[in-house]
Amino acid sequence: MIKPLIKVIIPAYNEQDSIANVINDIPNIVEEVIVISNNSTDNTEINAQKAGATVLTENRKGYGYACLKGMEYIENQAILDPHHIPDIIVFLDGDYSDYPEQLIELIDPILKDDIDFVIGARVKNLREEGSMTPQQIFGNWLATFLMKMFFGAKFTDLGPFRAIKYPKLLALNMEDKTYGWTVEMQLKALKQKLSYVEIPMKYRNRIGVSKVSGTVKGSIFAGIKILGWIFKYSFK
Repeated sequence: MIKPLIKVIIPAYNEQDSIANVINDIPNIVEEVIVISNNSTDNTEINAQKAGATVLTENRKGYGYACLKGMEYIENQAILDPHHIPDIIVFLDGDYSDYPEQLIELIDPILKDDIDFVIGARVKNLREEGSMTPQQIFGNWLATFLMKMFFGAKFTDLGPFRAIKYPKLLALNMEDKTYGWTVEMQLKALKQKLSYVEIPMKYRNRIGVSKVSGTVKGSIFAGIKILGWIFKYSFK
């Protein structure tokens, strides 16, 4: 794959203080950065536009809703102009906890080894202290342990920084609207026998407060949704 067309999807809810940093650190090999403002009430949209991103709005709250909005936009682009069909889609959070400049490392297995799907794994030795809450660490361990037990998976993380070949993404028929988006993608990748690898990534304390792991309610609902997807697929 020579000079791949890469698009980045960034769901963002009230990330006015971080979103420009995220966009500015994305390597210029990316053709388009698409920020989906998920019912933001601050200056997320303005700051993202100023930083050069395409900004969409999705008023239905939910990480999956925002990601699906970005995918719908890309599909509509491709219908109007086939030259806009991307080769690779990268998903990235808007809170600046990931290192966007590592996108080059993330897509490298796709370009060099023809891997379908790459997860940026937030490994312990590269994580800033306090960057993941105890409930996140436990939730990741439990989810990946169950995927290993039921499906023989080799995942160690549900990291949101991820890259996938665009045709493979479309074939997954993603549907989760909220907290289960990442685990749904990984489960469907396993079911469809996509090739995948994890790449160790640096991870730092986010700017602002997490809307999921930063609240008890968010953590509980995320846990229920993730486990629900795993058990649903274990009996299919």
